Amino acid sequence: MVLTLRYGNTNTYFINGSNGGILVDTDWAGTLQSFYSALKVNKIRIDNIQYVFATHYHPDHMGLISELMENGITLILFDVQKDFVHFSDSIFAKEKYLLYKPIDESKAVCISCDASRSFLKKLGINGEVIHTPGHSDDSVSLMLDEGFAIVGDLDPLPYMEAYSPDDRRQKSWKHILVHNPKRILYAHANEQVLE
Repeated sequence: MVLTLRYGNTNTYFINGSNGGILVDTDWAGTLQSFYSALKVNKIRIDNIQYVFATHYHPDHMGLISELMENGITLILFDVQKDFVHFSDSIFAKEKYLLYKPIDESKAVCISCDASRSFLKKLGINGEVIHTPGHSDDSVSLMLDEGFAIVGDLDPLPYMEAYSPDDRRQKSWKHILVHNPKRILYAHANEQVLE
């Protein structure tokens, strides 16, 4: 089951596996209270969430991760993201009122995208995380076998006609479409249903 949590400008997705739950993306730092309100509306307890990961490390996708880690949620850091985990630190440092604390990646579970299927299987989630560097070099997408694709900030699929076939956005979408998704879940756009 995939639930969309709306509490800011970025969609956060909660996937409830039979052995644990996972969050994909968070919103900007300073939105924790709104996040907890969204959990309450969706009848999700904080202890239902074991893991969190960001589709990429721009500030509107990872702003709550350090606070969630302080609340016992473990960050999954993918191999293709390690060099980007602190990308947003300087942005948040300019807004001291947010009281942002940088992510302590030493407390994260670091895995490769290739190992993601077996990791998710332990949570009772059938799917995998793939590297989709169309928006940023560290972008990943979650492909669920039940037909959902959570793609973060990739340009929407209908825009792809504007790009050349060798553009990395086109390549990322080809990688996604191999998994035959039925529903595309974006961070900032409405869900897209594929026929």
